[in-house]
Amino acid sequence: MPRWWTDGSTWLDGLAQAVEQQTTRWGLAIAGDVAYGSNALVVPVRRGTEEFVLRMNPPGPEVAEQVRALRWWDGRGMVMLYDADLEAGAMLLERLSTPLTTRPVAEAVAVLGQLMRRLAVPAPTDVQSTAEIVARRSSRLEQEWEQLGRPFDVGIMRQALDVAPKLAETTSELAVNGDLHSDQVLAGTREPWLTVDPVLLRGDIEYDLARVLWTRLDEMTDIVSHFDTVVGEAALDRDRARDWVVYRTVDYWLWGLSAGLTEDPVRCAHLVAAF
Repeated sequence: MPRWWTDGSTWLDGLAQAVEQQTTRWGLAIAGDVAYGSNALVVPVRRGTEEFVLRMNPPGPEVAEQVRALRWWDGRGMVMLYDADLEAGAMLLERLSTPLTTRPVAEAVAVLGQLMRRLAVPAPTDVQSTAEIVARRSSRLEQEWEQLGRPFDVGIMRQALDVAPKLAETTSELAVNGDLHSDQVLAGTREPWLTVDPVLLRGDIEYDLARVLWTRLDEMTDIVSHFDTVVGEAALDRDRARDWVVYRTVDYWLWGLSAGLTEDPVRCAHLVAAF
């Protein structure tokens, strides 16, 4: 994550000690190899005969937001949260297994579409709306495009700006996971596949369809057919889903260029071209 290019290593330097303190506090024994993502460490643990994972995040408001999201979905299509220590950035979670990234892309996008719909329960009224996010962000897109030296054709920029006003209005009050892709889904026992590391939003569940596609775009020979799979499995409005893909891809494309990413902007170009 770009944050670690600038934030220093204070949290990382103290992480081994923090894990030791948390396992002691919760009466846990380490029971496997450590894994990690872009913002967290995950340690397989046991308490008696029960198996869990201990997730350690940098303490901050994101931890409280994720804990709230996990408690809101309460295991519905989502990993179960058993305990949390916000001050330590620690969560005790259900033990899951194989990531969805190990499955063929055609199977994975179908699972992600099913999870989009599974997670679409009525949302709390005080979380961010997908419409609000677009309304706030879209006004800055053209300026960023200019500042970055017009890195792609103006017609693409215009497409995103044309659909933004429609996306900035929604009647949906459903819960949306704003960070859904194959890396965030693991095989479970209660349900075949469960989501981890959620971002709780409300509004259009089409919101993260672009990410579902761009994270495995290199494996796709027919992007639109995979798009149609998700639309069918999640029972989405196809035209609105297409608008979300265009808008979110352009948004991410600009963010990626400003953050110094090199591979994802190329994927964004291929994804927009498909639509």
